[in-house]
Amino acid sequence: MYQAILFFHSTVRWFVLISLVFAIFKAYKGYIAKTTFSKTDNLIRHWTATLAHIQLMIGILLYAQSPIIKYFWSNFKEAIQEIDTFFFGLIHLILMTIAILFITLGSAFAKRKQTDQAKFKTMLLWFSIALFIIFIAIPWPFSPLANRPYFR
Repeated sequence: MYQAILFFHSTVRWFVLISLVFAIFKAYKGYIAKTTFSKTDNLIRHWTATLAHIQLMIGILLYAQSPIIKYFWSNFKEAIQEIDTFFFGLIHLILMTIAILFITLGSAFAKRKQTDQAKFKTMLLWFSIALFIIFIAIPWPFSPLANRPYFR
């Protein structure tokens, strides 16, 4: 079961990144060109947030089942000294949760804005900050905090 969830997580995370980059691109394009906030733009906003929430739920399931996390919490004093374990035990969780919070807030605030320009600007700002946080929280192969290969 854990392996199936891990595979699904590996797939959904790419959808989250792609949809987030696409939403930022559409928001930038709409803001600069002063276009109307269409039904398609609203769907992009909505589905980007929805995918992020699905990814959060999968991530929480994996976090609860991970042997690294179980080690981290049962050996906390030693584990916080190991940067890889500390990264996955706490840093990754906190940063990704904050990023999804920014996506959620950005989506909610954009939905409630009165003008099309304000909707695009709000999406652009909040989603861009979320993407920046996600890039920090990803265990890139070159990261000094923790690294994993691009594809497992």
